[in-house]
Amino acid sequence: MYKVFILLLISISFSYASLIGSNFDKRDIQILDELDIDPSFITDYSLQQTYNNYLRGNKEYYKQKLSNATLFVPKIKDILRKEGIPSSFVYLAMAESNFTLDAKSKAAAIGLWQFMPETGKRYGLENNLYIDERMDLVKSTYAAAEYLKRLHDKFGKWYLAAMAYNCGEGRVIEAITRSTIDVFVEQNGSKVKKEQISKYRDIIRDYQRKRVRFNELYKVYKEVITWGITPDIYKLLVVQKGSRRQYLPNESRNYIRKIISLGMMNNKSFISDEDSHLLNLGSTSTSIATVQVSGGVHLKSVAKAIGMNYKELANFNKHIKELIVPPTVKEYDIYIPYSRLSRFNANKDNISQEKFTIYKVRKGDTLASIGHKYGLPYKIVKSFNHLRSNFLSLNQKLIIPIPHESKLQKVKDYFVQNGDTLTLISKKFNIKLEQIMQDNNLTDGIIHIGDKLVLKY
Repeated sequence: MYKVFILLLISISFSYASLIGSNFDKRDIQILDELDIDPSFITDYSLQQTYNNYLRGNKEYYKQKLSNATLFVPKIKDILRKEGIPSSFVYLAMAESNFTLDAKSKAAAIGLWQFMPETGKRYGLENNLYIDERMDLVKSTYAAAEYLKRLHDKFGKWYLAAMAYNCGEGRVIEAITRSTIDVFVEQNGSKVKKEQISKYRDIIRDYQRKRVRFNELYKVYKEVITWGITPDIYKLLVVQKGSRRQYLPNESRNYIRKIISLGMMNNKSFISDEDSHLLNLGSTSTSIATVQVSGGVHLKSVAKAIGMNYKELANFNKHIKELIVPPTVKEYDIYIPYSRLSRFNANKDNISQEKFTIYKVRKGDTLASIGHKYGLPYKIVKSFNHLRSNFLSLNQKLIIPIPHESKLQKVKDYFVQNGDTLTLISKKFNIKLEQIMQDNNLTDGIIHIGDKLVLKY
């Protein structure tokens, strides 16, 4: 069997030397094999065109992006390996984002794996005032692995999982349904199951026109996949002349070829000696270390403790929006270069305990009221946020320094209830009456049911 494989490899390499040439080798077949694609797909003319277009026009850009991700790729590959995902899927991440942790699309997809907000939430990626874990190198990769495994379980082929990741499960289900019916007719003629097939095609057409729900299409899909016909990649990617709606969108047909091409480009004949380190990306998973730091800590404090430029540290932790570790948790994972781990362990107790929080401006807020809320003069809030005036915008985010957490007053919003007076509230919470009036800008003791008071302990 192995000899047959080698003969196929040699014959294909020789026959298509004009397009793939000396860059074609056994590793290219391995990439196809990992994606559950027949080795003969190496002869696909559009694949070869895609490969050569990248080779001619994107060679240096490709190497630059791969080089920029030298510390990221080993960690990605390690997670994929642990999760049982083919290593070639690292090139899906490259196709999605060029290994840019904070990549953003016009459709609001974000991060290395380009998660949409709802999909990210579905796979456990938090997105709040402090963090957007779609940009978290480790957590987003685990989420993508979970998503890809679910797609593989549904469709049974890794290349189908990749295309569903790009264009959605529904579109792949539609493609398989339509192509299965077409192959059945090609093999058995138009008279076999004529009425049933006509009905199914009507349902597909109505689904495309949004006249029926996806559930109706899915019923047809579940039926036709029992016919013993499995459309291969050639059938699914074929361009149907005269059809306004192809089995798969043009973007998705190019997408799978792009992933294959990016993988094929990372071989010994393409990478020069001076860039040879790019060939071994993923040979070790110790490029990045995960460490825990206290909530509310600023990344500048961590960077100082480990002797690192804070901007460089921020590049590893794009998911931390304002460089402030969420103060709502006791500890939180951040990422540092593995080479800095021993220094972190030696200095972690020396990380400045100065804490910060983020405040989003609400209706009626002023610098003075915000300062009061956190026990700070308004000038400190203004200076720390480099504000030129006292004017604030609704939903504007302000960074609030909390120098001594032990001295920070606890703040509670209290809504006046029936029978309340300022004196009763003062006694109930053991707060001086004058303090309540000052913190709430009250000039007299008149309050009404439903009024909100800021109480500081």
